Amino acid sequence: MKRPPADRRWISGFSLVELAIVLLIVGILMLSLMYTLSAQVDQRNIDDTRRRLEQARELVLAFSTTNGRLPCPARDRVTAAPVTVVGDEVWTNAIGCQGDGVNDYYGGVIAAGSPVVTGGFLPARSVGFPHVDSNGFAVDAWGNRLRYAVANLTTPAASCPTPHFVYAINLKQSGIGCQPNDLLICKSATGITAATCGGAANQVMTTSLVVAIIYSTGKNGAQAAGGIDEAANLDGNRIFVYHTPTPSTAANGAFDDQFLWITTGEFYGRLISAGVLP
Repeated sequence: MKRPPADRRWISGFSLVELAIVLLIVGILMLSLMYTLSAQVDQRNIDDTRRRLEQARELVLAFSTTNGRLPCPARDRVTAAPVTVVGDEVWTNAIGCQGDGVNDYYGGVIAAGSPVVTGGFLPARSVGFPHVDSNGFAVDAWGNRLRYAVANLTTPAASCPTPHFVYAINLKQSGIGCQPNDLLICKSATGITAATCGGAANQVMTTSLVVAIIYSTGKNGAQAAGGIDEAANLDGNRIFVYHTPTPSTAANGAFDDQFLWITTGEFYGRLISAGVLP
């Protein structure tokens, strides 16, 4: 009689093809998880930056009720002469802006004929903004410096001497009859000129409605190679562009700037409520 064959135990494993499929699936899952986490971080930073802008806006308005004027934009460097040192502040008659980037430029005293007051950085120290970098600059959630612009021109010009909104004496004397006449917010950089949006259909806010703008350059920061809409917010003039975010494939390129502004009615309303203006 023949002995029955012994039991054979086969040890089976993954083939190379099966292993490759498993690794591919794991890789897809990891990429999906990383994308989800990245999207969550981006959204959190967007929300945080929005809150910071709202806080900055309220601090600017609080500054105005305390000081009877809006703070001036700060600068990161002195770009023109003559230069005068006032306490720990450095300012110039040529541009009228603060040299250290964290204060408003004149600390309550303004020279006769002191000139353009338009764009710069949020004066973090002057308004008490808490979110700053190691140099004291106000920053958004990505660490990019918050920008700030104030209306300089007024109408009617004959009875509204400038500077108006940043100079307590002129503001008190001229009162609410003076309206801003230069800050303009457009929907797109397409068709804009040096002083217009290129048509009423492209306007978000007209020059008579905005006294100040506070904005973040978004995750991609102040990149000149962003898109033409973002570039319009960095060219130093009084025309700004704001719309919903767009990718780099959009007609005018990537756009992720975040904006808040202070209207004329709100500004004067706060000063009247605080008893600063009659």
